[in-house]
Amino acid sequence: MRRDPVRESWDRIDEWLRANAPRTFATLGPPAEHEEIAAAEEELGVTFPPDLVASLLRHNGAPDGAEAFRFSTHDRLLSVSEIVGDTRFMRAIAEGLDEEEAEYYWLDTYLKFGSYGVTADGLTIDCRRGQDSYGAIGRFFDETGTDFGRADSLGAYLAELADQLESGRDGGAVTFNGRLLWERAGPLGPDWGSADDPLPRRDEQLPELDLSCRPTDVLHVVHLDGLEELGALLAILPREQVAVAARKQLRRVAVETGLNKYPEVRSVLDALDRGEAPPSPEQANPLGLRLRTVVAQANTRRDAPRRWAAEKMVHGIWGSPYRSVCESASIRGHFTVDWRTDLHEDLGGTPLPSIPDDRFWGTLRNPAIDSAWHAAQYAQDQG
Repeated sequence: MRRDPVRESWDRIDEWLRANAPRTFATLGPPAEHEEIAAAEEELGVTFPPDLVASLLRHNGAPDGAEAFRFSTHDRLLSVSEIVGDTRFMRAIAEGLDEEEAEYYWLDTYLKFGSYGVTADGLTIDCRRGQDSYGAIGRFFDETGTDFGRADSLGAYLAELADQLESGRDGGAVTFNGRLLWERAGPLGPDWGSADDPLPRRDEQLPELDLSCRPTDVLHVVHLDGLEELGALLAILPREQVAVAARKQLRRVAVETGLNKYPEVRSVLDALDRGEAPPSPEQANPLGLRLRTVVAQANTRRDAPRRWAAEKMVHGIWGSPYRSVCESASIRGHFTVDWRTDLHEDLGGTPLPSIPDDRFWGTLRNPAIDSAWHAAQYAQDQG
């Protein structure tokens, strides 16, 4: 019996998604119709490679949205009609290029079958019949054009994707709340510094901390929108519960980055856990000097995560707990793929709301969060 790499790979992908990311699996479309594919070929004037046809006959794309199935490149699987629309758009962009420019940028015999969405970037397939490259997989980038060499065929590309999923985190496949997320976290560099390191003089030239934050600062909704369902949960929780989560997140950052070894940092985190007020925000008190020293040393060592941790600790100690949670999550996302699970736990593990939409932000009533623009837009739409 002849092997069918597309069907075999989709069997593996579907099985993995059903078991590990059922919400993502649910976004995969039903099979396309043969007639729809034929009409698309005629409209675009190309012959779809057999592997693309086989894939479309399995899943005709995935509707746009945060839960949609995406390749490891973060490109959403397109339907037949979207392939036509995106390919026509690419042809319009490339119109007027000379032959040499078009060769590396975009040819009319290329199709886009996966879309990044925010930009014109996306996965492409070569439809030049009679060429050795027929059916090869590449990716288009706004600034540099089309780069082939991803795989010789869509079947091979899907097989690699199935391998990545079955490798789990080692392949970059992370799941949360029934969704597939592609993430890779880089390890922190070697630890440095010692709890016994003396503090510098008060007048030593060091980077200054941004001490302008206050606990009552209002957070703009855009910072929460990026956290998706966790952002929605954060937005509806009372300040007291968010403050608890902020302290837990700050402790995680301090422990994981090594800042917890410094007595000035550890003592203020312990005090916050006991419900005590932190010391006044000053550049030259022991805590301020320690954090500024860490920033200076991290700059010298080009250690961005530890620099960010020292800088953002200011907001965790003296600023809005809502902002602190967002910043701690952002820092931890660089070196652990578990940051979502940890944050959900620190927020109390309560059931997660849906991924927020314009209506959610437009009807949000939390004075700690600035959603005025969304509220105005929502009121206008309803009017």
